[in-house]
Amino acid sequence: MIIRDEEFIRGNCPMTKEEIRTISISKLNIESGHRLLDIGAGTGSISIQMSKISETGEVIAIEKDEEALAIIKKNKEKFNADNLKILNGEALSVLDEVEGKFDGIFIGGSSGNIEDIIKIYGQKLKSQKYMVLNFITIDNVYKAIHVLEDLKYETELVQISISKSKGKSHMLLALNPIFIITARRVKNE
Repeated sequence: MIIRDEEFIRGNCPMTKEEIRTISISKLNIESGHRLLDIGAGTGSISIQMSKISETGEVIAIEKDEEALAIIKKNKEKFNADNLKILNGEALSVLDEVEGKFDGIFIGGSSGNIEDIIKIYGQKLKSQKYMVLNFITIDNVYKAIHVLEDLKYETELVQISISKSKGKSHMLLALNPIFIITARRVKNE
């Protein structure tokens, strides 16, 4: 079940667009019963979609922005995402509240701490499972890909450009291009 962008409560918070959300989630290879983590959850569009796929599992969303947190809670209620737990704070400051291992980790925001987030939260990713990261800036792509390769993840980088039609003439308007890194943890620990 794909949730359309217009179904989410948005406010003024950034949201991963439907096409990018669909591709990113597909790269996580989610199954029912998986335990998943969304770092930098924004409006919660990724968290909510993951919770619907992994209905018998658990999703933890981490977000620091107060307005975004209020919107995630509204979306959680709207979509009956009872298996979604929301943590308030930056990823590195709520680390003690995030216990156990995960079947998938999505990173949509890092507050400038992408290298540390990958290193620390990557230890919570089960072997042979996936971390998917979305970026707008080349600088963050560069930092992330190098840390992941240093940690011996198998990586894939794709850049997605989406244009949507507008008006009667169907003029196409481009959205920001998005970089998607898919990293599979191959190290056994």
